Amino acid sequence: MKNYSTNLCFSQVLKLAVIMLISLNFNTVFAQDSILEKEISITFNNQNLESALSKIEKVTGYSFSYEPDAVKKNININKSYTNATLREVLNKTLVKYQIYYKVLGTSILIQRSAEKGQVSGKITTNDGKPASFVSLLLEDTKFGISADENGYYSFSAPEGEYTLLTSSIGFEKRKKNISIVANKNTQVHFVLNETSKALQEVIVNGNRKRVYADKQADYVARMPLKNIENPQVYNVVTNELLNEQIVVDVNDAFRNTVGAVPVTFSSGGIGITFRGFGTGINARNGMETVSGRSSVDLANVERIEVLKGPSGTLFGSSASSYGGVVNLVTKKPQETKKTEVSYTTGSFGLNRLTADINTPLTEDNKVLFRLNAAVTKQKSFLNYGFNDSYLIAPSLVYKATDKLTFTVDAELYKANNTRPEFRRYDANSGITNPNDVQFDYETALFNEDLDAETTASKAFVQAEYQLSENWKSTTLFSFVGEDVDRSYQYYTTWKSPTEVSRRVGLYGPIYNNYTNIQENINGKFNTGNLKHNILIGANYRTTTAQFSYGFTGFFDTIDVTTDFDVIRKSDVDPVLSENTYLVSNQQTFSAYVSDVIDFTEKFSAMFSLRLDNYNREIIGDREGYKQTSLSPKLGLIYQVVENQLSVFGNYMNGFNNNSPVTQPDGSQLVLDPEYANQYEGGIKVEAFDKKLSTTLSYYNIAIDNATRYDANNFATQDGKQVSKGIDFEFIANPVAGLNVVFGYAYNDNRIVRAQDASIEGNKASGSPENVINYWVSYKFQKKLHGLGVGVGGNFVDQLYRSSDNVFYVPEYTLLNSTIFYEQSTWRFGIKFNNITNQKYWDSSAVAAQNPRNFTANLTLKF
Repeated sequence: MKNYSTNLCFSQVLKLAVIMLISLNFNTVFAQDSILEKEISITFNNQNLESALSKIEKVTGYSFSYEPDAVKKNININKSYTNATLREVLNKTLVKYQIYYKVLGTSILIQRSAEKGQVSGKITTNDGKPASFVSLLLEDTKFGISADENGYYSFSAPEGEYTLLTSSIGFEKRKKNISIVANKNTQVHFVLNETSKALQEVIVNGNRKRVYADKQADYVARMPLKNIENPQVYNVVTNELLNEQIVVDVNDAFRNTVGAVPVTFSSGGIGITFRGFGTGINARNGMETVSGRSSVDLANVERIEVLKGPSGTLFGSSASSYGGVVNLVTKKPQETKKTEVSYTTGSFGLNRLTADINTPLTEDNKVLFRLNAAVTKQKSFLNYGFNDSYLIAPSLVYKATDKLTFTVDAELYKANNTRPEFRRYDANSGITNPNDVQFDYETALFNEDLDAETTASKAFVQAEYQLSENWKSTTLFSFVGEDVDRSYQYYTTWKSPTEVSRRVGLYGPIYNNYTNIQENINGKFNTGNLKHNILIGANYRTTTAQFSYGFTGFFDTIDVTTDFDVIRKSDVDPVLSENTYLVSNQQTFSAYVSDVIDFTEKFSAMFSLRLDNYNREIIGDREGYKQTSLSPKLGLIYQVVENQLSVFGNYMNGFNNNSPVTQPDGSQLVLDPEYANQYEGGIKVEAFDKKLSTTLSYYNIAIDNATRYDANNFATQDGKQVSKGIDFEFIANPVAGLNVVFGYAYNDNRIVRAQDASIEGNKASGSPENVINYWVSYKFQKKLHGLGVGVGGNFVDQLYRSSDNVFYVPEYTLLNSTIFYEQSTWRFGIKFNNITNQKYWDSSAVAAQNPRNFTANLTLKF
């Protein structure tokens, strides 16, 4: 009995202790919540933070605990609250200034910095359906995210007490008070009062309305910087816009960029001309890439960023031109499992199949995987010609720790196709433009067995480490290789409007390998009242290459108004010459720094500088040389209306390395790097909750030290070229479902001083004066829910092929339209291109472009 009684007593005591412990914990949490929900009325008359906290103590009876340096002395509070919760007062008094707090009983601990915790959850409608793309924000902070299409979200923020807000078109705003605990995951779920039918209308017709104006980019400035805060002009072509237009060719994608004219190289690569200068696709996720001989498949492209103006300071000379930089942003793994399969067919035997498979590999979403693949087969509109290509692009994200994340992606692109004809015109031919040639627009002069086979291999590794709350290290490695097995290229010289001479070149084997190692340190700190957003970086680049080629002589001169035979591979191979051109290895070491300083809440400046050391090695009898370039950049921006309207100005620099020149007398002229300098000013608008986004700017780009030659062929480095003009971009969603994209560019690019005095004052080659792009689409909101229509096009002014301003490419106008039907799990669309059947020519190869055609697409989503 005694033992029994003792055991009973111990059991009762144990139960009582557990109950007390649970009760204590409950009371602590309840007390914490009740403390923050206490309503107070208080006024701060331009008081510093320490004085404001003292006043809160007197009003509430609660005490604050903090280290002396945790409270900013230079913050003055001038605000009045009536019947506001203590949480609201503290958030607007502390958290707004990145000072954090947590409740310990009836004491409040103030922290200058805090460890981070995770917030995650799911947002659903009241009928259990996922609420997609809902925005979440910790009130009075910069921390937040948008839920994915299945309603899931996850983000990190410093530990403390917050109010979590939801926001989305078609839903009432919701909020919850939450506590974030360091190194813990806080689950917060929301149920929104909306049916799945109404939600679907928001997804298809509402939420997607702003994607065309999405300019949030980490690569443009190599730091997180809003468009309204960035003194550089740039355009973004989103994946959503490309899908709506059923774009399968990167040249058509470029036509959505203000002032852009796509160019197809005779080597098979692609490029783009804007602001009077041409460039290739030379950047991929901010790192160097190339497409001069292999082109690009859009299946792995999330968006295209086109940076305007000389951008050598951050991107160097290898990735940028004097006109700017084209950066492809690839698709990244996401935490949501999804699959999209798409089939596109159309004119000229188009058959294209793509797959986008995204899946987390672990339940905790620490390992994410995505695979994009595409197969395309299409004939040319010419009677001979074809294009077959294959893409496979896997990518992996591994979250090793809360602070360290690895990203690995690769891309293998293989193409087997025919090259465009490269036309030359004899000076005595009487031909001033392609319309003068009396030759059928859809007839080829060469057989398609004169083909090309190329491969592009790309690998990218990134390690991102969060050094502290405000400092981050990003280490990057990239390898890009272009391999040409063979590339038969067609060359014609037109002797008259009816007579043409034909020859063929064969390039390959060729390889070009580019390796980059880069380190970027991003940080935020204050010096007095000044806020700094800084980038410190270094890049090491090395290239190796091999180049082989051969040419035939001219086979014949034919009259195209009579019967003739196309030239075949069997005609070419026996008479080809074979040559190997020695290519020097190259190394470049670069160091750069960029600091965005906020002088006030509205006025900021960007100061950037790059030091670039280039080395070309000696090979054979070809001399090597070294050059060092210094490239500065300055930008100023003032937000007239914060986050809505800003005025800006910039000075930007670009450069090219020049090899030494041997003069006619045997002496050597060591050239300086060639520099281009831009001055630009304008305005940016992002208003009405980003329903309106527009940029207007005027720029002047001058090359003051181009190399020119006198009558005796002596070189002098004092040539000059000036390109000036206007860029205007307008993106709007004036009513639900209606999207408007419009761009206009004016460019006057002239030779001011040159080797040949007769061309001084002439327009530079490849520079149209006026370029217009537009796209208008409407997605029906109610009865015809899911149905959409779109119409758009381009105008490109005439341009001169060379600076003698004799031969020109005529202006052209393109008109396109689409009709589509979209639901949450599938989409079908038809696109009609070049509806007016405009005959037009490429500005570089002067090859005929596609006549009237159509594409049709079916996409299934799982």
